[in-house]
Amino acid sequence: MQDFEPHERPIQPPADPPVPPANTPDRYQAAIDYIYRRIDYERTSLRRRHLADFKLQRPDELLRRLGAPNQQIPAVHIAGTKGKGSTAAMVAAMLTGCGYRVGLFTSPHMVRFEERMTVDGQMPSAQQLCALTDRVREVADVLQAEDPAMAPTFFEITTALAWLHFVEQEVDIVVLETGLGGRLDTTTLCRPLVTLITSISYDHTALLGRTLAAIAREKAGIAKAGVPMLSGVLDAEPARPIAAACERVGAPLYRLDHDLRLTTHRATDDHVDAPDLPRYTVDVETPWRRHAGVPVPLPGIHQATNAALALAAMDILNENGFPSSVASLASGLAASRCPLRLEVMERKPLVIVDSAHNGASIDALCRTLADIPITRRIGVFGTSRDKDAAAMLERLDGTFDELILTQYLSNPRALPVGELSAIAGSLSTPWKTADSPQTALELARASAGGNDLICVTGSFFLASETRELLLPIEERMTPTGTST
Repeated sequence: MQDFEPHERPIQPPADPPVPPANTPDRYQAAIDYIYRRIDYERTSLRRRHLADFKLQRPDELLRRLGAPNQQIPAVHIAGTKGKGSTAAMVAAMLTGCGYRVGLFTSPHMVRFEERMTVDGQMPSAQQLCALTDRVREVADVLQAEDPAMAPTFFEITTALAWLHFVEQEVDIVVLETGLGGRLDTTTLCRPLVTLITSISYDHTALLGRTLAAIAREKAGIAKAGVPMLSGVLDAEPARPIAAACERVGAPLYRLDHDLRLTTHRATDDHVDAPDLPRYTVDVETPWRRHAGVPVPLPGIHQATNAALALAAMDILNENGFPSSVASLASGLAASRCPLRLEVMERKPLVIVDSAHNGASIDALCRTLADIPITRRIGVFGTSRDKDAAAMLERLDGTFDELILTQYLSNPRALPVGELSAIAGSLSTPWKTADSPQTALELARASAGGNDLICVTGSFFLASETRELLLPIEERMTPTGTST
């Protein structure tokens, strides 16, 4: 997708080719191609975007003409700089474990586009996606013909597809992860029973603001009148605008370490015969219930906070038409999975892929890795053009015994390894370069012994590409999506 300055011309995708016959592989690929021909801010540099590019008028009108599916199902709406994907996965797993039919909307996807819209963990079939795309395309093309500036973007089309799928599948509730920010994010057009802000740190600063307070104001835009909001934000600077937003719209606010009490305990696993990531259990006390000794399904101390927020969200839902028992929540939480969050792919050496992509998430990663009893740490790092690569490398410096710098291949936002090398010039940690995730992985394996650790991080896209390389062939998914 060609990048362009935000106000040079109206958003207008190129003309689409004729639609192939139904129920053919070409029809499925045509649907995918149609979606990817929309303006896609996941594949262009956010440094050249402006908040004026993001307008709720477009998706609101698209959804209205599709019958307002976003208003037909209650939702759990989750924003945050980091942790929102993990928290969304935990809430969805607990709801499913309680017997509800649950839609989960997340982004980006790892391999297949349909991963973004699952029902009880199942993606829509190719036939379902084609039928959904036909419905959205009919309305979107009319909007574009009426006014080129009303041509829906990739994310707006995707959100509409998800809502239609969830209505067709008769889900009881939807868990929504924001795509970017909150105030102007398409997912804000929902009917939430509870909203969450997991954390605030520096990311997408060119778009959301260069202070934590400014970023928090954008995230807090998901607050709605009378809808309880849960916040895991502890620092005073970003906490203030969140509290102000809730007061302004009349949303009850429940804050971690104030209204929600969390105690974390280190867990042990005697069944693992190789170095493993630290695991935890939590005691969580909310204004509604107490949860004692609940195992956190994802590794890392930062996931304890996400689990606490997820449990608190379930307590609010318990008061609002979605009853649950404490026991069912614990069993549902144990079943939750969230790939690319400190995901262990191999044991000897210990190979981990992680989607950390800003300073705060790299800090959390380094704290977790420092607690693993291994001999040497080898890092594979690559990131995007619009990320603060220097800040992330500064945090990685000293945590690893060796770094391999690389770039992902699936998205044009990748920071070229040559530019990354220039940024890495002052590192004290020895480093080398690789032109692809495959080559980087080969170099890391050649350098690692059986008691060492290899960690791939810096970008969701790098972690995703590497994960596919590490999966057994029979478990790999065929990638979808093209970019023009």
